[in-house]
Amino acid sequence: MRKKITVVGAGNVGANCAMWIAAKELADVVLVDVVEGVPQGKGLDLLQAGPINGSDIRIAGSNGYSESKDSDVCIITAGFPRKPGMSRDDLLIANYEIVKAATEQLVKESPNAILIVVSNPLDAMAQTALMVSKFPKQRVIGMAGVLDTARFRTFLAEELQVSVENVTAVVLGGHGDTMVPLVRLSSVSGIPLTELLSKERLDAIVDRTKNGGAEIVKHLKTGSAYYAPSAAAVEMAESILKDKKKVLPCAAYLEGEYGIKGLFVGVPAKLGAAGIEKIYEIQLSDDEKAALHKSAAAVQELVDVLKSKQ
Repeated sequence: MRKKITVVGAGNVGANCAMWIAAKELADVVLVDVVEGVPQGKGLDLLQAGPINGSDIRIAGSNGYSESKDSDVCIITAGFPRKPGMSRDDLLIANYEIVKAATEQLVKESPNAILIVVSNPLDAMAQTALMVSKFPKQRVIGMAGVLDTARFRTFLAEELQVSVENVTAVVLGGHGDTMVPLVRLSSVSGIPLTELLSKERLDAIVDRTKNGGAEIVKHLKTGSAYYAPSAAAVEMAESILKDKKKVLPCAAYLEGEYGIKGLFVGVPAKLGAAGIEKIYEIQLSDDEKAALHKSAAAVQELVDVLKSKQ
């Protein structure tokens, strides 16, 4: 019996999640959106690409959640996109109600599912999903670090003119301007970045990575990134459904790790059939630790606002 993934939100991120899932023949897909006709139309369009791509995955669009029943993984992408000049923090109140309502419906239909949250501001929306679902912490995961790391690796590969496959990178912290790319632990086929690039160039690439989402928003003007975010979410779902146990940077609920408690923060995590199966604690320098705690403090501010709404 094939696995099932429900994708909430049939906008650019959600529709592309469905496309990547179908291309990988990873699971059947239920695409849910409140706008009548949109998930049905996009789902049918993707379904008709099956004979061309050799995919037998079933894709259904729905304006309700009944078809999502017994999903193995639920990916929440619904929410307002970030507009030029708008920070992720500005999205907090607007998207809180959307993610809260979606989580309530998903839990009702799929009480054993694993939730992957993509909606922004990411760390706070993952916190919302955890609070509302009352799921064990390992079954609620935020998609942040996979995307941030991909951006870091992309910019490094471009700079060095090497394959992205040879670039390994580590990014910790909240999703946004306070993320913490760890240059010390990033490399090209094991060669430290500090031996390949000057501090000035590395600092510039780190800065571009931190503002990677805003750079795309500036170009698009009326929307935000969707190809890479959707691919990142599906990589996480694939590791879970296939029990691959990939170690990926994810927004995980910490209870003392890295000296942080009660917050979703980006850390390296092993993803398998149970969701987050292990959180890896890296020994950080004083500067790295300070940057991570600064990032966590920014997340805490958002969470405090959310708790005031409970």
